[in-house]
Amino acid sequence: MCGIIAIAALGGSDVAIRVKRGLSKLEYRGYDSVGIASVYHGRIYVKKGKGKLSEVDLRLDLSSIPGKLVIGHTRWATHGEPSDINAHPHVDCKSIVAVVHNGIIENYLELKRKLRDRGHKFLSETDTEIIAHLIEEGIEQGLNGLEALKYAIRRIRGSYAIAVLIASEEDKIFFARRLSPLVVGLGKSANYIASDIPAFLEYTR
Repeated sequence: MCGIIAIAALGGSDVAIRVKRGLSKLEYRGYDSVGIASVYHGRIYVKKGKGKLSEVDLRLDLSSIPGKLVIGHTRWATHGEPSDINAHPHVDCKSIVAVVHNGIIENYLELKRKLRDRGHKFLSETDTEIIAHLIEEGIEQGLNGLEALKYAIRRIRGSYAIAVLIASEEDKIFFARRLSPLVVGLGKSANYIASDIPAFLEYTR
């Protein structure tokens, strides 16, 4: 079980701070590693590491990550041991996609082999990383972000709650779920998605 949160804000410099606060409300869902990612000026930024939120934040200063679209994840390891490299978010070969995921991709080994045969390079031992590479493939085929996410989820089997950032689409966070919880919150200057309501309750109406 893992916890995810994503915030799409109209502006402000505290979006990463709110994501970090949301992650603190989700630590009961996983605490062996944590990370956040943002998209800012056409680039994906990622900070992640092994350890509890307080430990990783002390090392990496998670709230310093820029941008008004930020996703975060707290992990309880299923595929791949707890480590910096296995922590979420995961990116694709070109670092144009960042993904956080709660759930289990049942056919990830088959998909990973096929993606490797097509030239993709993997860094982690997780099932989640294949989602980033599948979305990358969709984008490389000329699909927009939503179409690329659909391209990916048509190929995976299992349970998932996913939040996705794409470097070329700075005004959107993409998300999907199947058999894993994901809730939506609406705020005055930002919208939220998370694994559980307490992650954003203080900011929503």
